Amino acid sequence: MARIKKPNPKIGPNRPRQFLTGELPSREAILDVMAKEPGIDGKRDLAKHFGIKGDMRTPFKVLLKEMEGDGLIARRRKQIRPVAALPAVTVLDIPGDADPEVMHAFPANWTEEDGEKPRVTLNLKPDDRVVPAPGDRILARIHPGDGAVPVYTARPMKILDKPRRGQIGIVRMDNEGARLVPVDRKQKEMRIQQGDLGDARDGDLVEVEVKMTGRLMIPRARVVAVIGNPNSEGAVSMIAIHALDIPYRFPKAVLDEAEATREVELKGREDWRDIPLITIDPPDAKDHDDAVHAQPDDDKANPGGHIVTVAIADVAAYVRPGTALDREAYLRGNSVYFPDRVVPMLPERISNELGSLKEGANKASLAVRMVFDSNGRKLRHSFHRVLFRSAAKLSYQQAQAAMDGNPDDKTGPLLEAVLKPLWRAYEAMVRARTARSPLDLDLPERKIILDDKGMVANIRIPERLEAMRLIEE
Repeated sequence: MARIKKPNPKIGPNRPRQFLTGELPSREAILDVMAKEPGIDGKRDLAKHFGIKGDMRTPFKVLLKEMEGDGLIARRRKQIRPVAALPAVTVLDIPGDADPEVMHAFPANWTEEDGEKPRVTLNLKPDDRVVPAPGDRILARIHPGDGAVPVYTARPMKILDKPRRGQIGIVRMDNEGARLVPVDRKQKEMRIQQGDLGDARDGDLVEVEVKMTGRLMIPRARVVAVIGNPNSEGAVSMIAIHALDIPYRFPKAVLDEAEATREVELKGREDWRDIPLITIDPPDAKDHDDAVHAQPDDDKANPGGHIVTVAIADVAAYVRPGTALDREAYLRGNSVYFPDRVVPMLPERISNELGSLKEGANKASLAVRMVFDSNGRKLRHSFHRVLFRSAAKLSYQQAQAAMDGNPDDKTGPLLEAVLKPLWRAYEAMVRARTARSPLDLDLPERKIILDDKGMVANIRIPERLEAMRLIEE
């Protein structure tokens, strides 16, 4: 019985005759056929459609390879397909290793279902107001090329804030080297090249940056930090940071602005450097936000009264409206505290240096001066923009020990002139609070103690000291 050969539905019956005479099809013709004939999705199908035979097969393969390299078609296993179209205005990401002279970008919001990412050439001019750099995310107006060939160029419209959420995952070694298994299941596994592993070992939780390699811009992971044991407290903190989209990296513009900021001068401020304000904080505090001082009121109309001053760091002296620091602080809203780290609202240059009321250093401050009567009732207050110098940095334990009769070399000279007036003012305010009978929620604080491997070693309830209540009051 003779075997009947079925027609191949992928091959068009009316293909142009010029392709039967040994000519290579144009790029436009190839893309046009792929758009009109969805069933043609491979190199062999294209060759049959255009009648490519014999000596023409090699040049045809070269042509397809060139189209792939130019971002016109995408290859996935044995399938070949044209890249998808882009909207008129698109958010683009510029690779960090892009050539500044001829920059290319790729759509930021792209899924595998959309096909291969089309490459977009940025059309930059010397007088452009928006001048992006490698690594930026931009909003751009897209200009497709003429004809069927989707050669895209773009004019940048705006540089956008790029999410600074890194990517974390667990390193897994296999026969081909190493791969990253992301903690977020929505993200895909990536290969890690041997030179990009750093000190990471199999099973380590790591933070990586993603770099694009090859003409197809295949994502690869490069380890930038080894977090360690996935079960450690440090790992849990980083997983929470990523899961909650907490921005824990500062953009370069913000860091540069912080580094360029200098101490505030006396001009425009009251000089309070002769007032011995002090800071009282936990012993492990890195920044000091507030300072206190009290003295007896010598006004005869207020016998037994007190003048209490509270000064807080004037961060607004360094974070000016509309600056990169201001925008970043608004984005974050607050600092976030974990057992093993703090994600600050402002860079360390501001939060731990310029904006921290360090002992013996001139610091810009906003202060409130309050006058209380002998029963702790506030009579009046006034606000001041000042420059002062903290007379001492004390811990709660130091201040409490001094008041309990055990002063040290630092608290001894401060006991009569500074500490005792503070305590007498505090005691008067406690009397007023007791008379008001407010709801008193004195809830114990729990402190998590980590060992040298970042694991929880203990959870302690620190002793509640009167010095702590004084500062809270």
